[in-house]
Amino acid sequence: MAKLIYTVDDEENILEIVNYNLEKNGYSVKGFTNGKDFLSAFNSRKPDLVILDLMLPDIDGYEVCKQIRSKSDVPVLILSAKGEELDKVLGLELGADDYMVKPFGIRELIARIKNIIKRTQIYQKHISSKNLKEEYLFGDIKLSFDEEKHEVLIDGKKVNLNPKEFQTLLILLKNINNLTPRNELIRLVWGEDYFGDTRTLDVHIRRIRGKMSYGNFGLKYIKTVHGLGYKLVDKI
Repeated sequence: MAKLIYTVDDEENILEIVNYNLEKNGYSVKGFTNGKDFLSAFNSRKPDLVILDLMLPDIDGYEVCKQIRSKSDVPVLILSAKGEELDKVLGLELGADDYMVKPFGIRELIARIKNIIKRTQIYQKHISSKNLKEEYLFGDIKLSFDEEKHEVLIDGKKVNLNPKEFQTLLILLKNINNLTPRNELIRLVWGEDYFGDTRTLDVHIRRIRGKMSYGNFGLKYIKTVHGLGYKLVDKI
């Protein structure tokens, strides 16, 4: 079955070009020119990927992305004329999987879409192959983990992780007490074709530790194995 992609852009000429080329590459596509109609359709049926413009006529694209992430892991590729670094960082912080600036090349867009979908499939296959408990004990600290709700609790207190941070912690948790190599983490979370700065992983680990600071959990139990990778341990 063809992968379903929702495209959201108020510039109809761009919507037409993107949709035509997606269909030409074998995808099923549904386009929207505003955030309200998109969210209504999204709540009815989840696609395999969303291509989202930020400057919509009714709802701000950042807010749309935020609403997507509040209820779903569906991959989001932001396609926007906003090219400042701050715009990109904000989009990625809200949970977008990738960010492209207009004007853009269709070949690059298709390549990025293929990479995101492939990465999502690899990640889902990996995490579904290992069992995950609902609760773990780390000393006298209880970690509760709900994969379906994307919810992490430490002694009943919610930890607000963005999607990449959640995926990173999930992989470490499913491989608890064992080393997860840097390259493996990057491949599973960012994809095989990721050519960005590998320090991105270190930044995410640092943020996870900061957000899981209760009882000094992050520093105690998320270990760096220098030059090799990271591991989550339940004993220190």
